[in-house]
Amino acid sequence: MTVLNNKAGTNPALTRRRALGLLGAGVTAFGLAPRQGFAHDDHDKVLTEALVLRDPEVPVIGNPNGDISIVEWFDYNCPYCRKVAPELRQVVEDDGKVRLVLKDWPILGEVSKLSARLVLAAKYQDRFLPAHEALIGVSSRLTEPRVRELLAGAKVDMDRLNRDLEANGKAIDALLARNNDQALAFEFRGTPAFIVGKYRVPGVLSMNEFEQVIADARKAKMGR
Repeated sequence: MTVLNNKAGTNPALTRRRALGLLGAGVTAFGLAPRQGFAHDDHDKVLTEALVLRDPEVPVIGNPNGDISIVEWFDYNCPYCRKVAPELRQVVEDDGKVRLVLKDWPILGEVSKLSARLVLAAKYQDRFLPAHEALIGVSSRLTEPRVRELLAGAKVDMDRLNRDLEANGKAIDALLARNNDQALAFEFRGTPAFIVGKYRVPGVLSMNEFEQVIADARKAKMGR
């Protein structure tokens, strides 16, 4: 996990036992357990199920009608976000019934913020996913020239992108602000962080751990 002070944690990989311990002992979302730390009205407003799971401005991949949602808060310059991205995509594809909700949380500086704004602007020309994959798939730290080079390589019309960003910049910034407010209300400390079903998972999981948490979320949804 990359933490808010811009320094990486000691070991991003959680063991399954520790991950399930976090789910059991941590705060769960939307009323499955006491919402410790979320008593303030402002938190209640940003942590509604509609805004967290179904904000219409937030991109969704996987099965849009899936029975379980995974919500990820990520930063394009976060090395752990890059590491987990292909494994999480594989889990979503293999399962076939998971909605993956991608919430930009650019906490690692101005290039991260620029990256998020540009990729979100790419959705206005139906190029969000290629733009997202171009940036999340690199192994080195992003710079502004590199970001623009990668987006152009992903066949994003850069002239239109600049126009769309100018026209929709306020809406994009409002979306990023909502994502940030939710992450802070959930008391996430860095990226990546997840909601799986109705559980908070503040850290990186392996493919097997994601599969187990999805299964646990389904059981919880069915009241078992």
